[in-house]
Amino acid sequence: MTNYLVKLFIKDYENIEEIEVRSNYGVLAGIIGIICNAFLFVAKLLIGILVNSISIMADAVNNLSDAASSIVSLVGVHMSKKPADEEHPFGHGRIEYIAALIVSFIILLVGFGLFKSSFDKIINPEPLGFRFVLLMILVLSVLVKIWLSYFNYKLGVKIHSGVLKATSVDARNDVIVTSVTILSLLISKFTGLMIDGWMGLLVSAFVILSGFNIAKDTLMPLLGTAIEKDVYDKIHAIVARFPEIVGSHDLIVHNYGPCNSMATLHAEVSNDSDLQEIHDVIEQIERQVFKDTGISIVIHIDPVEIKDEAILESQRILMEIILKNEPKADIHDFHVVQHGEEMELIFDLVVPYSYKDTDKALLLESITNQLFEANPFYHCAITVENSFLAKE
Repeated sequence: MTNYLVKLFIKDYENIEEIEVRSNYGVLAGIIGIICNAFLFVAKLLIGILVNSISIMADAVNNLSDAASSIVSLVGVHMSKKPADEEHPFGHGRIEYIAALIVSFIILLVGFGLFKSSFDKIINPEPLGFRFVLLMILVLSVLVKIWLSYFNYKLGVKIHSGVLKATSVDARNDVIVTSVTILSLLISKFTGLMIDGWMGLLVSAFVILSGFNIAKDTLMPLLGTAIEKDVYDKIHAIVARFPEIVGSHDLIVHNYGPCNSMATLHAEVSNDSDLQEIHDVIEQIERQVFKDTGISIVIHIDPVEIKDEAILESQRILMEIILKNEPKADIHDFHVVQHGEEMELIFDLVVPYSYKDTDKALLLESITNQLFEANPFYHCAITVENSFLAKE
């Protein structure tokens, strides 16, 4: 069904890198969500009134909020495709993250509202009416929401959309809410126990937790996240294809929306390379990265020594000492300045994020002392930093 709807309503549906196509996916998901949730709202509200169930009426209001979420998703995805302008030179892609954040707030409001209503129902319990046909409608609602959750999740994964994934979670919450409501009706019917309020309280806690989790996941790209390892490996693999590049480091990716990322990278080249030749190579790499990943990248050149045996030997000794002290550490931007017989080793030291300032100071002291023991003519100028790579 999902594939059929995509093929029917989205032209050139396989070309998801195109902003227009991606926007059409969001529009389709929004319209389907509005139709399904509006229908379920009316049906559940009538059922809730007929059987006098606070959990069913709360579930109906939850569906109304889902319709609002679908509208927010539709508007957010549509607005995110606006091209760059003078005030927003990187485009409007982050609007989609803001839309997902709004959806999370709607979920939180519904959760707190349901919590209040359920608490009132616990204090003032009322018997529930039971009709088999109404129960069947609720079961149908669960089936619709299972499909809607799958539909939004599949589209969200396909176009890498946080707002559609958030909408999928919202629909999944509805499946749990309505299932608990059905259980409450059955228990009330066959045991006479009035647990409608307690069931509603349990569901409200789950809905609130889901809202917080969606808000957290949505804020991450707005705050700035580390590079995913697959993207990191892919870009470094492209750079490594070019023999003129000795090494690369400090890859940073800036996210301006699901379809708009920019990156910077330091590429190491031999310090006796021809400048024009290296410039041409760097431009080839930048074009290749964009072609293979869709990421616009700017590459900075770092000249390094690859022939002087004394400098290479000092680097080898240094790495042995560093790895002995911290196996997860690494260095880059290594170069040497000669002061007569003395050699000043200048480099950036990359350490894990777990290192506090005191840990860094102890590590630097240990490296410096051991390096001096290895060769009294070695001196260090060290800049300590952390990796931009996400944890595996």
